Amino acid sequence: MAPDLDPGAPLRIGLASDHGGHKLKLRLSRRLVEAGLEAVDYGNLQADPDDDYPDFVVPLARAVARGEVARGLAICGSGVGACIAANKVPGARACLIQDSFSAHQGVEDDDLNVLCLGGRVVGEELAWELVSTFLAARFSGAERHLRRVAKVAGLEEKEP
Repeated sequence: MAPDLDPGAPLRIGLASDHGGHKLKLRLSRRLVEAGLEAVDYGNLQADPDDDYPDFVVPLARAVARGEVARGLAICGSGVGACIAANKVPGARACLIQDSFSAHQGVEDDDLNVLCLGGRVVGEELAWELVSTFLAARFSGAERHLRRVAKVAGLEEKEP
């Protein structure tokens, strides 16, 4: 479930990327700050063609799961690897999003807390639209959605 947030504090949004998403991450971080939000960068702090997305996405996903940041943005070249890595962290619910409907519906119905994007796939304006939609959405808390999220969380406790 979404963490309790201090309504007086700026919303803390975590970001992480490898070299494939570095440029988009920097642009989104700037736009978050311009919108009055706090952007927390989990790396990579430079574009390094030899870096690996799990090294940055996993710490971000852990921070989201612990409630240290309200939501996360994980970006790699396609968004797929970032999504896979983030979903290995218990409590992280990550999804590769490329349309506005899924950006809000994923939060409203599934309590999505990490938005994954492809830095080589999605342009800055579409990415900002998706991020804005994702951040504006709220989990419905409907009984059927709570039940489904609980079932997914239960999978994190079972061995394969």
